[in-house]
Amino acid sequence: MGFLNFKQVDVFSSTPLKGNPVAVVFDADGLDDRQMAAFANWTNLSETTFILPPTDPRADYRLRIFTTLGELPFAGHPTLGSCHAWLESGGRPQGEEIIQECEVGLVKIRRQGKQLAFLAPPLLRSGPVATELVEQVRLGLRLAPGEIAAAQWVDNGAGWLVVMLAKRQQVLDLQPDYPALRGLAVGVIAPCDPQQDDVDAQFEVRAFISGDGMPEDPATGSLNAGIAQWLLGAGLAPARYRVSQGLSMGRAGRIEVEQVGDQVWIGGNAVTCIEGRLIL
Repeated sequence: MGFLNFKQVDVFSSTPLKGNPVAVVFDADGLDDRQMAAFANWTNLSETTFILPPTDPRADYRLRIFTTLGELPFAGHPTLGSCHAWLESGGRPQGEEIIQECEVGLVKIRRQGKQLAFLAPPLLRSGPVATELVEQVRLGLRLAPGEIAAAQWVDNGAGWLVVMLAKRQQVLDLQPDYPALRGLAVGVIAPCDPQQDDVDAQFEVRAFISGDGMPEDPATGSLNAGIAQWLLGAGLAPARYRVSQGLSMGRAGRIEVEQVGDQVWIGGNAVTCIEGRLIL
């Protein structure tokens, strides 16, 4: 029986317990797939990650990302939380940017003051959502006909599709029929009205993953990366904006989006809440 170093990091918040937690296990090359999956199921967090030596010489470390149900090729808040934990534990990148290896390939991460930001990976699926699927989502979100202003695929590995509503309060008031959304990963977004909405953000987002152990995610990097590529490509958002997410869950996530040339960076704060040793 061996010991592994462990941290639990709150991501997209500088205040503990207000963001999205991720469990991070260091030096995990001695664990097999079964042990990783079992530990991720046991933590009961939306994601648990395992840091391993890279197989690509360009990478600084390799990351495996598990939900309570299985492995993901990429996820945003685990990427930032794991990088935060790696740097805090003495990790030193080969260059100015940190290079993370994961199932989707190499992901660039940069430091922006106290924040970290990852380069949004390319979309695996984009474009409009079929009418019958939009109707399924509308019913699953318990929305009236016509309340969905637009719908788009923004899948970068997690299967996301997103629907846009007109007002922030509509997003906050949602009470989904989760069985009706089964098998879907649905993001919902609306612009914030600076005259009416008392929030330091330009958009409000919620993320629903029906069938997962946690049906709503409090602050979602992968979804916001996909949404940003849609909004920026369609001219629906400025080159730099902030997203609020998690309010309906008692959180206060803030996701920073910045377009630099043809690159889209997704960033935010991270804070370590737990550290110690794991015994498996």
